Amino acid sequence: MSVQQAYNQWASQYDTNLNKTRDLEAQVLRAVLSAISFDSCLEIGCGTGKNTAWLMQQAGRVTAVDFSEEMLSLARTKTDAGHVTFRQADIKQPWAFRNDRYDLVSFSLVLEHIENLDPVFAEAAAALHPGGHVYIGELHPFKQYTGSKARFDTEAGQQVVECFNHHVSDFIQAAKKHGLQPVGLTEHFDDGDRTTLPRILAILFQKPGGINPRL
Repeated sequence: MSVQQAYNQWASQYDTNLNKTRDLEAQVLRAVLSAISFDSCLEIGCGTGKNTAWLMQQAGRVTAVDFSEEMLSLARTKTDAGHVTFRQADIKQPWAFRNDRYDLVSFSLVLEHIENLDPVFAEAAAALHPGGHVYIGELHPFKQYTGSKARFDTEAGQQVVECFNHHVSDFIQAAKKHGLQPVGLTEHFDDGDRTTLPRILAILFQKPGGINPRL
């Protein structure tokens, strides 16, 4: 089953499943991005709109993108705001879905499904205004090393979505190759318990031309 097919099938239960990774990443995105200002946002991996609702309150223009038509269908039911546009697209292909630049490009639980990070970071850098930011919130590599992957249950059994392991340095080097500088990195734990493996890795990058924030 392809990633697109998996998320199409998962969509109907995505919002109601117990999902610690989904819920913690939503908290992390809000905490990290509250430290910066942005008037335009390109949200990659909007899913059913778990973060779109918050981003649209912060920005005057949001383009929300996902690979799954079924996920997008649910996201569209949650807002009719005129400054939010939903687009279906495969981010491994050239980003024809953007025709402008943005202050922020956000990736939420997306890059684990992308084998080659290089062209994606190239597109993200090109999509930014000078001084703009890229946020990534991903399942922590330490969790991946133990075999943790995106998965959901169906009547036919458990479905595991195709994932690729990326080390922290992979994200940093791919971003730096395209002129994006890391300005913050944080790790986030279930219930704040730092004696356990971190669940979410968050990294904030900036395109030269702005003031570096501090996380």
